[in-house]
Amino acid sequence: RFYMAEAQQTIELKETSSAKCFGTLVKTFSHFSPALKCDMTFAAIIPPQAEDGKVPVIYWLSGLTCNEQNFITKAGAQRAAAKHGVMIICPDTSPRGVRLPGDDASWDFGLGAGFYVDATAAPWSEHYRMYTYITAELPDIVTQGLPALPDKMSIMGHSMGGHGALVCALRNPSLYASASAFAPICNPTQCPWGVKAFTGYLGEDRAAWEQYDATLLAEAYRGPALELLIDQGLVDKFLKDQLHPHAFVRACAANGSIRVTLREQAGYDHSYYFISSFIEDHIAHHAAFLKSP
Repeated sequence: RFYMAEAQQTIELKETSSAKCFGTLVKTFSHFSPALKCDMTFAAIIPPQAEDGKVPVIYWLSGLTCNEQNFITKAGAQRAAAKHGVMIICPDTSPRGVRLPGDDASWDFGLGAGFYVDATAAPWSEHYRMYTYITAELPDIVTQGLPALPDKMSIMGHSMGGHGALVCALRNPSLYASASAFAPICNPTQCPWGVKAFTGYLGEDRAAWEQYDATLLAEAYRGPALELLIDQGLVDKFLKDQLHPHAFVRACAANGSIRVTLREQAGYDHSYYFISSFIEDHIAHHAAFLKSP
């Protein structure tokens, strides 16, 4: 399949695998990304309703060290996707088709750790433009190459991907019908993961970091009413030092346009055991908004 990008560049979408699960087709695709200037891979859970017409899409953003495979193999989302008739698109977490010096020196920066920002610091700025890839390029590819409704999109994610989902939704209120997150990095300018990533990708100017901090974006949000769902495990080892969900909740409470439901789940950690326990609730949350007129 092919699509014509805004830059008038033809892109081939290659299907690399396919399997059936609870009536859905779980597929992986590869393509060249003009935004990232390298080859990329994403996964798709396509519901049976897509056989009869285009369906709404939920974008899933994964966390640190993950790729397009983690969600489709561990989250157990296929049954709910089939029930609600929604497609789920799972991109990678960083550019993979290019190597840069130091990109594998640590697990929380570089490969598998793109943080969904558009890097401005060398050498990352040429390829690490995951924000543009997620919010602009990938939706174009999906709506042109798959049976996806172009005006019915939602977004969700986990940890680093939860950060990405909240940031994308808060910065693009007309693009997504809804947003949700599992254990998101809510205030990255104030946690070690975020400081490390933003320093490397964006440089030392902390003012440039603010556009990728969900808590600061919530404070300044002036868009239409937005309803968010967040699940957080209470035995998550990263909760205290890295995630800061209550800072985000306070920022949303001070902004009359954002309603956030934070569900604190006793006994649950940061893993896919946690995600798989509540993924059906998140898909139902998005389906309610995606199916509304």
